[in-house]
Amino acid sequence: MAKRLLDLRNVPDDEAADVRAFLDANRIAWYETQAGPFGISMGGIWVEHDQDVAQAKRLMADYQRERQARVRAEHEAARREGREETFATLLRERPGWVLLRLAAILLLLALMALPGYLLWR
Repeated sequence: MAKRLLDLRNVPDDEAADVRAFLDANRIAWYETQAGPFGISMGGIWVEHDQDVAQAKRLMADYQRERQARVRAEHEAARREGREETFATLLRERPGWVLLRLAAILLLLALMALPGYLLWR
């Protein structure tokens, strides 16, 4: 019976491609399911045969350790070099995007506070 190895919700495309590649390289039979049309169910990568699940999980754990170390090193290098994305850089590069979201947040906070204000008055 197939076992899900990776839920594709919020998984970057490069990570999913890496998982597909290491499964193929190790001759592990797998298939992929696509996300549902309304976003209720997300896609996944499944290992077809029960006897391959342990090896696939071991490979996945190794891959995740390597990826974590690499991404943390890249993030630290970006921080040291001043390339890290901060609120200030985001505001400078995409002011309309940031201001629209801030306005939406303030509107939601006002709507949440409105019932309390009306009861208190």
